[in-house]
Amino acid sequence: MSGGPGPEVDLSAFLDRRDPENLGDDAEPFMNRASGWLDLMARAVDLHPISRACMGFHLWNLAGLGQHGDGMEAAVTAARIAAGEGRGAVFAPLAMGGSGGLRAGGPPADRLARWLDGMMTASLSAMRHLDDIEAWAMRADAEMAPLSGKTPPALRALLTEWPLVSAPMTEILTGASRAAVQRNLGWLEARGLIREVTGQGRYRMWRATI
Repeated sequence: MSGGPGPEVDLSAFLDRRDPENLGDDAEPFMNRASGWLDLMARAVDLHPISRACMGFHLWNLAGLGQHGDGMEAAVTAARIAAGEGRGAVFAPLAMGGSGGLRAGGPPADRLARWLDGMMTASLSAMRHLDDIEAWAMRADAEMAPLSGKTPPALRALLTEWPLVSAPMTEILTGASRAAVQRNLGWLEARGLIREVTGQGRYRMWRATI
């Protein structure tokens, strides 16, 4: 998200949002709908990036930008604003703290308080998750010690970096053969270190059991 123009410079380019050519004559183009949002955000330039991100998120629907259920666009835009200027939040996984921080309703001060509380809760949840991943990596390292070759440590590292992995993805990122990947995934699953999450016979995905 840090490449290219920011949302307050060129919102359409930031979101890669282009209205279709067959847009009806009675429908407003995206940038026309966004103009009110951009004007209000420009007036808030002196606010801290985190406060401005909260403001932008809650103004999204009011500005007519949430017509297609594009709450993800509001969240992505807010994340970029929060990380702006190098003095905001580099990473704030707000959704990890539950829906409270994103809940609309009430005066602006209440919304900002919920936003900040949500950021705190989410950050603590993310830190606990990282601790769990670190503990899993140590346990996996001990249990995989008897295994030889480059694939086991590469696979262990991959599972600490990605929340979900597939066999083709693992094959590409580790450089191991399909047979080696399948063998090691099966070994890890049999020992309860990973579990398959799709329940399917094809397009299966695994994650670390933490």
